[in-house]
Amino acid sequence: MDSSQARCCSFSVSRTRPQPSGAAMKDSSVSDSKSTQKHRLSQKQKTLVSGTVFPQPQPLHFSMGSYLSPWPTHATGQTILQNRKPCSSDDHQRRSGSQQQPLSTVKPRYLEQLENYLRKELLLLDLGTDNSQELRLQPYREIFEFFIEDFKTYKPLLSSIKNAYEEMLAHQREKIRALEPLKAKLVTVNEGCDEKILAMRAEERNELSTLKTEKMHLLKLIDKKNEEKISLQSEVTKLRKNLAEEYLRYLTERDARKILIADLNELRYQREDMSLAQSPDVWGEDPMMLSLALKMARQDLTRAQMELNTMKANFGDVVPRRDFEMQEKNNKDIQEQLDGLKADYEEVRKEHEMLLQLHMSTLRERDQFSLELQEIQRTSTPRPDWTKCEDVVAGGPERWQMLAEGKNSDQLVDILLEEIGEGLLREKDFFPGLGFGESIPAFLRCDGPVPNKKPAKKDVVSLLKDVWKERMAGDKKEKFPDFFFSFLERRFGPQDAVAWAYTLFENIKLFRSNEVMSQFYAVLMGKRKESVYINQKELLAYLLKEMTNADSQNEGLITMEQFSSILKSTFPFKTGEHILELMETGGWHPNSSNADLLNYRSLFIEDEEGHSEPFVQKLWEQYMDEKDAYLQELKQELGMELRDEVTLYKLRVALMNIDPSLDKQTLRAYLSQAFQRPLAELPEEGNEKEHSIVTGLKEALEQLQAADIKRMGPREQETAS
Repeated sequence: MDSSQARCCSFSVSRTRPQPSGAAMKDSSVSDSKSTQKHRLSQKQKTLVSGTVFPQPQPLHFSMGSYLSPWPTHATGQTILQNRKPCSSDDHQRRSGSQQQPLSTVKPRYLEQLENYLRKELLLLDLGTDNSQELRLQPYREIFEFFIEDFKTYKPLLSSIKNAYEEMLAHQREKIRALEPLKAKLVTVNEGCDEKILAMRAEERNELSTLKTEKMHLLKLIDKKNEEKISLQSEVTKLRKNLAEEYLRYLTERDARKILIADLNELRYQREDMSLAQSPDVWGEDPMMLSLALKMARQDLTRAQMELNTMKANFGDVVPRRDFEMQEKNNKDIQEQLDGLKADYEEVRKEHEMLLQLHMSTLRERDQFSLELQEIQRTSTPRPDWTKCEDVVAGGPERWQMLAEGKNSDQLVDILLEEIGEGLLREKDFFPGLGFGESIPAFLRCDGPVPNKKPAKKDVVSLLKDVWKERMAGDKKEKFPDFFFSFLERRFGPQDAVAWAYTLFENIKLFRSNEVMSQFYAVLMGKRKESVYINQKELLAYLLKEMTNADSQNEGLITMEQFSSILKSTFPFKTGEHILELMETGGWHPNSSNADLLNYRSLFIEDEEGHSEPFVQKLWEQYMDEKDAYLQELKQELGMELRDEVTLYKLRVALMNIDPSLDKQTLRAYLSQAFQRPLAELPEEGNEKEHSIVTGLKEALEQLQAADIKRMGPREQETAS
């Protein structure tokens, strides 16, 4: 009871209780006589003062009559009022009693007995069972029943309250029993869906492998057909040449045969003339007939001479067919050579123009670099002597050499700043609170000094890994910064959550060279989507699984040939140079053979401070380089400056041009990320609203840089080649 309830219950039953029938009317009979009321109240006060213990074994059935104690909940002592007077009907006495009451109040014995009984019952309960909560509720039910039995005036109301709660509890139990099978069914359905997804992925990999094999076969077949085509073309050229030679030879032979036939005819005519001249019958012919024949012969000769002159006049400039065909063939060959020379000239001219442009751009770059070099030489400082840091860094020269190995000057400055910052961070006992501004992250909103927990670097890395494990196992509906703070509250309690948030934030902001901390910082500050880290971890797990499957002996060893085939199947769009880099980072050397064994498990080892092996680092570097190249290709496809604005339609077309294999769902996800709009608000393809949604090209590329984007397939020209 709070103080208001206690004040309400401090009046006698005759003033506060309604006048119902039955048991309630029986209790209200106390107000019939003031003397009887005074007597009963004085008896109860005597009982409380004397400390009479109510019997427990009944079980604990105490009767308080119709009087409720005014004892407040904030009373701390067991002080007994010596001058307290019992309640009477005199209004003046009641007012004076109510004024004296707050000075010092005794805790009712009935309340103490009920509390002792509740405490003993709770200690006797076995809370290790499944129904521990219902068992814990049973003592409270008994206490409530004591109240109902003792305060008979309020028994109907309290009984209705108890019944309402019991009905609600029974209803909730029925709902829980009904939901239990659904929970098991949900788990079964989830497992079945996971198995189907794995099966579909395996089927897709098999199909991709089959298509790649078929593609290689078709490419070989095309090469073979091209070779056959070239050989057939050369053979056709040779046959055409032989045909021309044969044709020329036959023309010559035909002309020779015609001349020979003409000579033979002439010889035959001469022989006939000679035979006629020698024949004695000729002298006996009629002269008239001979003169007529001579006349006809002369007419034929004249007609033949006219036809010959006509033919000479008409065909004097005509070329013989044989010469015409030869000249036509020569002309065709020369024309083909001319066309080839023109094409070569055009190609050489274009190359010359490109070389001139490249030469001019190279000259401009040379001049610019020369100016920059002069400026750098004028303003630059001498190269620092990094060996001076050996005595400053904790661990001495050996640790500095280990930290500085393979690092450039910029990276060495970062390492030196981390070493200095780590020392300063250790010396800090408190962080200044950043306040409650809107620009302050929610997990850092606090005023006043915040204690520094001063954890070791390995403890910070371990804690961040725990955050990722719980995040990957959850539903990811909560924003990452809110989830991070909720995790700290669950792990360290609400009081220390802010202190740990400040401590972890200062550590991950300082140690940028640490992979785990730098990636966590980027995700926490919204510079990178958490899907980038999660997908990278899933990719490493998939690689390890594929290598484990290839290890039939389960010895932790695979051959270099298996290592190469796994990399090529996992990364089908990586160039041969990138695959070679991964193999060299993993332990392959040019002098090693394909049968050499590789301890693949050592490639995925990570130390306690979060530093991974060079193979994993090289994978991450190639992922970032490929993403930068993809976005640069997208920018070139758009042909715009960073300060320009791009529409949703243009970005959609550019993405499809540089990556035709993008499916509709992935494309919409990229557009949603670039324009920072929910998927439900994006218009469908072909809608006129695509031209009205605009954003800056620089902002769109930054948003895509923060997301997990990658090429889904080759470009069209790559596929055609």
